[in-house]
Amino acid sequence: MTGAVPSYLSPTGQEVVFLLLGAVTVGSALLVVTTRQLVHAALWLVLCFGALAGCYLVLTAEFVAWVQVLIYVGAVVALLLFGIMLTRAPIGRSADLDSGNRVVAAIVALATAAVLVTVVIDGFRTAYADLTPGRGAASEVGSSLFRNWVLPFEALSVLLLAALIGAIVLSRTDIRGR
Repeated sequence: MTGAVPSYLSPTGQEVVFLLLGAVTVGSALLVVTTRQLVHAALWLVLCFGALAGCYLVLTAEFVAWVQVLIYVGAVVALLLFGIMLTRAPIGRSADLDSGNRVVAAIVALATAAVLVTVVIDGFRTAYADLTPGRGAASEVGSSLFRNWVLPFEALSVLLLAALIGAIVLSRTDIRGR
């Protein structure tokens, strides 16, 4: 944070791409929560996660970007789509899912957004971070993960294994309780 801070009136190419990807992320996130079709919401979620991965690439965190693509876009959205298909959730519009509180929800959402934008702008008005490569590189993330966070990482893997075994037991119909 040394040196002259660039002007906001002359953005660099990286900043323009970041702002465009941020706008795509916010727009698709709004479409995720406002669409009435579950499959369309899942597809908008894919676009939202993809644009977020693009933001990570612009911030030179390529490892985090690929993890975003592989885990969230690949696994979570595929799991969501399979869950929709396997549970036979209603695909089209459903009148019983509308609570009628759209106006109140819109007012609360706009007020919350206004407060968050005000706090972020006020808190980071003078902050500037130069985009230098290496902060999200795989070597740094890997060494931090396996030096400082190895115990929580292994505990999470045991928890996920237990959840997988529990899901298999619950989904099996040929296993009977005694």
